[in-house]
Parts: sequence; structure tokens; C-alpha cells
Amino acid sequence: MRVHHLNCGSMREIEPHDGPDSQLKPARAVCHCLLIETDTDGLVLIETGLGLADVQRPADSLSEEFLGRAQPVLDPEETAVRHVARLGYAPADVRHIVLTHLDVDHAGGLPDFPHAKVHVHEAEHQAAMAAPGHHPEDRVRYRPAQWAHHPHWVTYASHQGDPWFGFDAVRPLDGMPPEILLIPLAGHTRGHTAVAVQVTDRAGPAPRWLLHCGDAYYYHGEIDPTNPRPHPGMDILQNIAEVDRPLRLGNAARLRELVRSHGDDVEAFSAHDPWELQRYRQPTPANAAPRPGRIDETR
Repeated sequence: MRVHHLNCGSMREIEPHDGPDSQLKPARAVCHCLLIETDTDGLVLIETGLGLADVQRPADSLSEEFLGRAQPVLDPEETAVRHVARLGYAPADVRHIVLTHLDVDHAGGLPDFPHAKVHVHEAEHQAAMAAPGHHPEDRVRYRPAQWAHHPHWVTYASHQGDPWFGFDAVRPLDGMPPEILLIPLAGHTRGHTAVAVQVTDRAGPAPRWLLHCGDAYYYHGEIDPTNPRPHPGMDILQNIAEVDRPLRLGNAARLRELVRSHGDDVEAFSAHDPWELQRYRQPTPANAAPRPGRIDETR
């Protein structure tokens, strides 16, 4: 399998918060998506970011609250469907879409791939389809215009699955390679998940895992196993968006332990941290040790 790391939606600029010795520069938050070229199952898109309809008609599919908080750039060239076209594929070549959750900046590209099967946790699907009837606050995060085309949903229950590096109820996805797994990781939303992709590093044959953590955390410092630290501004947004704080914080602690104990086997990253995405945009120096899971440059 070949993996492409994509930015499918730039948003407001944020400052790093790694201390005075940090080499990081201010950068725009991103919508970090993965496009996977499989050997037998076509293209698999992990997350969709913002779609063409969001960019062209934001008032119809994006809430005023989201536009105010996120300040998205709304560049059509950043949409997943344009990335797919630049790689020489058609939208119909994307057979499967896997979403960590159905927030507006994760599901916006769904209408651009109307024939794809959309894989999501059962609890997340139920919450989104019920909004705003059961939870009026969900009107901000779930935007029915993004699935008005009636996608082919494939949902997964919490009680099914196997253990994986200390996480429970982890399972492969229907119709996809066994190297792609769905990992329940609720707290940010009711059915939030992470998505794991097993890859072979270009520097060697050992299989490793990329772990797309979605919005289980916002900032790389949160899962630093030796010096965990939040980002003040992004932490405010996390607190606003969460549905279960103890569960969210507990899962962040589990991710720190995963990095501490299995950092050589699993490389974790979140959906919006621009500096994590930059790891895949920058060529690896000839004298640098290979990074776990680094198999392709971002397009």
C-alpha cells in the first residue's frame, strides 16, 4: 500500500507552544487526511476535511460558529477531490472513506465521493443522524448537508473487536485490507475513533503502524510521553467541543502510554496539528534515522 498525507483544509494560524527553544514557526491548522492506494481495494480515504460544497457555498454547509472559530481558508485546491485528481485518479476510484467522526471539518468531502462506502462508528452515526433533536448543541458540529446525498454507510459497534497495543474492541473494516483498523476512542464525540494503518517503511521491511487519532487530541505536546503539555488556545477549543471530558482525557493518557511503550511500532498524529503534518512534507535528511511509518511524501 502507498500512503499520501494530505491537507484538506487550512484554518486559522496558531502559535507553537513548545517553549523558547522550539524551532517550530507559527502555522495554519490543517485537516490532515490520508489517501491510501491499496493493491486490491482501490483508494481508501481516511477523513475528508472540507469539501467543494463547503468551499463554494460555506453558508449552506458550515455553521457560523465554525466559520468564526476556525477561520477556514476555503481553497478548492485543498479539497480531497482535487488532491485525488492531481494524483491521476477519478472520484469513483475512492471506494472507501473512513471517518474518525462526523464533525463538519472531517466529513465535508463526502459529497465529492458519492459512490464510496463510508465507514464510521455506530455511536457516531447515531448521534449525527439524531442531531439536533437529541442534543441541540450538535447543530454546530454535525451538518446534514454534508450527507444529503445519502451515502452508503457502514457502521461498527463498540462491543466487537480485539485488543491492539492496550486498546480494546479494535477491528478491521469490511471490504478493506486487514492492515486498516478502527479503534474506539470516544470523548471528543460520542463515537469518535482512531484509524490505524500498517505500513512498511521505505528504509526497511519491518511493518509499522500509522495512527490517525482524529480529534482525540489537538496538539502534539499533549501526548509527549516525557513532557506532556497542552496548547492554551487549542485546549479551549477542545473543552468547547468535547462531550465527555474524563473519557477524552483518559484516552489522551492512553495515547501517551502508547507512545511511551510502543513508539518504535506506532506513530501517532492528530487531525489538526500542522507541525505533525510537516513531518511528512519535509524530506528526510540522508543522515537522519528513519521515522516510524514514514513511507511517502505528502502531496
